[in-house]
Amino acid sequence: MRQLAPLLLLLLALCPQPGQASTTCSASLSNVSFSPVNPFGGNVDVTATLNYSCTITSILSSSRVRMCFSIGAGAQGGGNFAPRQMSSGANLLYFNLYKDSGRSLIWGTRSNSYGSVGATLEIGALLGSATANGSLTVYGRIPSGQTTLVPGSYSNAFSGAHTELIYQYNEFLLGLLGYPATCTSGGNGSGSGTFAFSALATVSAQCDPSFSVENINFGTGGLLTANYDATAIVSPRCTNTTPYQLGLNNGINASGSIRRMKSAAGNYVSYELYRDNGRSQRWGNTQGTDTVAGTGSGSAQDVTIYGRVAPQATPVAGSYADTVTVTIYY
Repeated sequence: MRQLAPLLLLLLALCPQPGQASTTCSASLSNVSFSPVNPFGGNVDVTATLNYSCTITSILSSSRVRMCFSIGAGAQGGGNFAPRQMSSGANLLYFNLYKDSGRSLIWGTRSNSYGSVGATLEIGALLGSATANGSLTVYGRIPSGQTTLVPGSYSNAFSGAHTELIYQYNEFLLGLLGYPATCTSGGNGSGSGTFAFSALATVSAQCDPSFSVENINFGTGGLLTANYDATAIVSPRCTNTTPYQLGLNNGINASGSIRRMKSAAGNYVSYELYRDNGRSQRWGNTQGTDTVAGTGSGSAQDVTIYGRVAPQATPVAGSYADTVTVTIYY
């Protein structure tokens, strides 16, 4: 028996033990970069990819890993999840990150009601080490209706506690262990990590090209021996704080700088358009000279065009019309 004991001890020393294995996991998430945001348009949707991998360093061992990925509010998020927010100075843009393509399930954390997102991996090593990989899709959305957005570059940085990877694993040699019950319990080992990323968006200064313009109707008259006055409203809509100018060209029937309406018979009635109620400031198309300036608010802003048909030689009866182009410069 004294001769057999050393041999038995030697055989046990050659058997690899589960404690010799080592499972580690890591993850990375690409930036959630939104295309340029039009405050007057619809939702802006993008996706980003969260890649993860786990490695076991062992001989003839395997590991089953259960992971949870939490995304917080972000450094500029003000603690808000519904919706999340990006900032540009003191200005805010609302967005969110979702678990599903329908963008109905907010991606949150293990500690809030929105919840984290889980994944599992199985890794087996023959000699040395082995790695298994996987990925998840993060669905981002900037919702429509943010018409008062101020132009600028917006961002929210996610790192540290705002991006948590936590995992439990079961390492085994000869038997077959299942996956840990959760990512925080039920395994024979555990680990954690982070996956820093940023949410980014740009809002450019712009004006809605489909703004409203009323027609000017001078009504029905006889002899043109007195002024015929009329007004119309043009309603530009430009991004908040964006300076703009409104210009009017001379129409399609002008003679030099004299605006004219034309009848089907080829006769003309001259008229003019003004920036003021007193009809002393002609409205033209030269920026900074005879245009009307404004600053956008994100909402439609009513601007009055003052029209006048001044006394002149009365042409033959008929219907007279002209077409004037309104241009927004910004």
